[in-house]
Amino acid sequence: MGLDYDISTNEQNFVLEALKQDVRLDGRKLNEMREVNIKILPSEYGHVEVSLGRTRVGCKVSSEIVKPYEDRPFEGIFMINSEISPMCSPFFEVGAGGSGYGVGSNSSQANEEVLISRMIEKAVRRSNALDVESLCIVAGKKCWAIRADLQFLNYDGNFVDASCIAVMSALLHFRKPDIEVAGEDVVVYDTNQREPVPLSILHIPISITFNYFNPNGSEENIKGDLNNELILVDADLLEERLSLGSMTITLNKNQEICQMMKSGGLNIDASLIMNCCSYASKLVDELTEKIHNVLKQDAAVRTNKTEEKELRVFNER
Repeated sequence: MGLDYDISTNEQNFVLEALKQDVRLDGRKLNEMREVNIKILPSEYGHVEVSLGRTRVGCKVSSEIVKPYEDRPFEGIFMINSEISPMCSPFFEVGAGGSGYGVGSNSSQANEEVLISRMIEKAVRRSNALDVESLCIVAGKKCWAIRADLQFLNYDGNFVDASCIAVMSALLHFRKPDIEVAGEDVVVYDTNQREPVPLSILHIPISITFNYFNPNGSEENIKGDLNNELILVDADLLEERLSLGSMTITLNKNQEICQMMKSGGLNIDASLIMNCCSYASKLVDELTEKIHNVLKQDAAVRTNKTEEKELRVFNER
């Protein structure tokens, strides 16, 4: 985070005591996630805004034809660009971002951008969620480069989960222009000439982040047998700053773990990690269903508009 966020001792004690009683400041239980709202912008394909409580993230997917990497001649390219600016929170600084601004004096903010980009890129590419081989046009010569631009609009904790939902929703909604290949010549058709083509998405990985709190002291956590660590899902800004560690689990609807990252901090018993995985699987099922429902609603609206346009053209003739 760009600037220091000082929290008073009284506020820390109040939050921790509330968590011990399974109560959070916004009224949620420890295992409750904030409401997720997915908004698809009607102007174009692949432009999505996701709200996770007061945290808001925008994602826009674009494509272009480029030369593939020399060591991967049969694969297309997928990349993520993130940008954290003071627009989303006064705790971030101009010029301290890892992408979009150039690395400045504040390395923590740059690291946070890089961490988000790499986590989502690994979740999508290394788990083969996006079939990059389907992006190949002419082996070793031309391929599609798919780029997802993340814009953080408001920050109230848990950028990673909101970003992952936004990227996957945008990739599922995106359509690239249809093409025709003759030898090494490629003809790209406009959307008015041919219907654009969706990306080949094999599954939908979604990240769920858990934060840990230690109510018994560090010695009890290391040597004791109580295992009373507090674990909560989808931390807001205050909880995120007070937590002693976090773990992000990325799963799909098939209960396959695509990646897991625990960024140091508090020692956690293996049984608690398994419980987190089990609960994250239920949340992933709900979020996957929600993404599909939003996409279906948008497809119905776009289909009606297309039919009206075709009928209007027919009547004019």
